[in-house]
Amino acid sequence: MPGDRRNETVLILGGTREAADLARQLVADRPDARIITSLAGRTREPAPLEGEVRTGGFGGAPGLARFIEYQGVTQLIDATHPFARQISANAAEAARLTGVPFEVRTRNPWTKRPGDRWTDVKTLEEARDAIPSGARVLLALGSQHIRLFSSREDVHFVVRMIDRPEEPLSLPDHSLVLGRPGDSAAVETMLLLAYSVTHIVCRNSGGKAAYAKIEAARQLGLPVIMVERTA
Repeated sequence: MPGDRRNETVLILGGTREAADLARQLVADRPDARIITSLAGRTREPAPLEGEVRTGGFGGAPGLARFIEYQGVTQLIDATHPFARQISANAAEAARLTGVPFEVRTRNPWTKRPGDRWTDVKTLEEARDAIPSGARVLLALGSQHIRLFSSREDVHFVVRMIDRPEEPLSLPDHSLVLGRPGDSAAVETMLLLAYSVTHIVCRNSGGKAAYAKIEAARQLGLPVIMVERTA
């Protein structure tokens, strides 16, 4: 039957707001299809998602290919974080191995606007080295990247995490803020002022979910050390 969705299984590699929006849209538009969103599992209590949810890794491209074949996946969509390069590479290889239709939905990077004070760097190491001594830095990065900055004993870091870390952070001088990023520049401005933040370090991940801090920095005239996205 033309348009029959009963044998359709869509696998979304998610973890972003855009992936959550996509899952919600597909569940509404394709009620007879099976919609699965895969999460890496770094957040203990992720926000609710429409459709099915699986958590954890696949075991590289071969493991993802086996999952695709075992679950009868008919479409694979990569909607992961733009800096999740290994996951994206595994997805492309798994699609090649299985022949499943593959789509990449990568959000566009942010572009500099009047009033933005960005220092563009290519790597996290360059970002670390670009921080001036005595700065108070909002370190807006994933928890797996924090250790890299532990050598900067001359800097106070403000680290925001959704979940409390299981072990103490390796940063010698820091403040820990638990919670999700603010959804408006006003909320982010309050955080930056409360902790006397002088600089922000982040990656150019694009999208609306994390842009509020960039707007807040612009309004306050704060410098942003921005890790560029590479091809």
